[in-house]
Amino acid sequence: MNKRRVVITGLGCITALSESVDELFNALCEGKSGISPVESFDITDFPVRFAGEVKNFEPTKHIDHRTSKRMDRFTQFAVAAAKQAVEDSAIDFSKEDVWRTGVIIGSGIGGIMEIEEQHRRLLTKGPRKVSPFCVPKLMGNAASGNIAMVYGLRGSNFGIVSACASGSHAIGEAYSNIITNKSDIMITGGSEAAVTPISLASFCAARSLSTRNDDIQAASRPFDKDRDGFVLSEGAGVLVLEEYEHAKKRGAKIYCEILGYGATDDGYHITAPLGKGEGAAKAMELALADAGIEKEKINYINAHGTATELNDLAESAAIKSVFDDHVYNLLISSTKGCLGHLLGAAGAVELLICAKVITESMVPPTINLENPDERCDLKIDYVPLKARQAKVDYAMSNSLGFGGHNACLVIGKV
Repeated sequence: MNKRRVVITGLGCITALSESVDELFNALCEGKSGISPVESFDITDFPVRFAGEVKNFEPTKHIDHRTSKRMDRFTQFAVAAAKQAVEDSAIDFSKEDVWRTGVIIGSGIGGIMEIEEQHRRLLTKGPRKVSPFCVPKLMGNAASGNIAMVYGLRGSNFGIVSACASGSHAIGEAYSNIITNKSDIMITGGSEAAVTPISLASFCAARSLSTRNDDIQAASRPFDKDRDGFVLSEGAGVLVLEEYEHAKKRGAKIYCEILGYGATDDGYHITAPLGKGEGAAKAMELALADAGIEKEKINYINAHGTATELNDLAESAAIKSVFDDHVYNLLISSTKGCLGHLLGAAGAVELLICAKVITESMVPPTINLENPDERCDLKIDYVPLKARQAKVDYAMSNSLGFGGHNACLVIGKV
């Protein structure tokens, strides 16, 4: 039996750089940074005082006021990005089988803002003042459930939690849902709103974050010898996936095709990857095998590239082990230099970026890569500092998460 084909027909995003996909991609290619001082809470006593914070987000532009008040910020981001993606896809759900249309959204942390707010209420005002909407707002599946409610969708629907691989896993599972003929359309991606006091303090305590408070736009430095940690960020990326014949029949605009998906776990450590990136390498190999293409066809990789020493070295080793000498023909960049690390939303935003790379023939740079770490191999082209015009027919996106989770997606031009 021939494998059902899955294409991307809609894109939507909320990020620290832009709330528009086209504007986001242009800003990335111009090497702009979305990193700024945290403004949503008092950061006086924090060792890190900056993040990829989405400024001036107005949920009522996308959701009515009463409904938005019943959503945590991560769900608001997801619904806003989903509405962009659906509008971009030009789907009219009144003409579709809602039982064959589903939603899968990933989030590494979920409604942490709501948890913090209700905990404050509990301690200062007592248990009777805790909101009855607390659980519906904090639960990790709130994003996927609310998106389904917006459009009356009744197909497969769930949330995925796998730390920084959540968004990629969500897309991979949505793709699998269409391939196995359970659905014709899936709304999928990732959302995160973890720029909060407890989240920032926790990552500070773990010494995971850059502390470059005096030079914040240069703080996120993937593959650079002078890196000192990742930059916490927030936002959402949502895509509309469709079975190819379904999309073609309705005359949809097609960005590209999802060809392969691979997922593994390191089974090693709760926060550190295997030293040689064996788990990440296997995920890439599985994705290539699922795609049914030779590794030499890949032109571009959007790396997980967090700007932490363990990640950068392990991922570089993994890519080298998979691609052998072809690694020196690849363009590899980490857009976390511009955006910071969106945790559970990262993989979704980065696959969205890969789709734009294919359609625009432009590769965004790894900004702040001024002093390359020779242990990542100085001969690898990490597209330092400036965007590169290039014809890209096949792209790969990697996501690696705490818990040892690895996810890889391969997409190609239609």
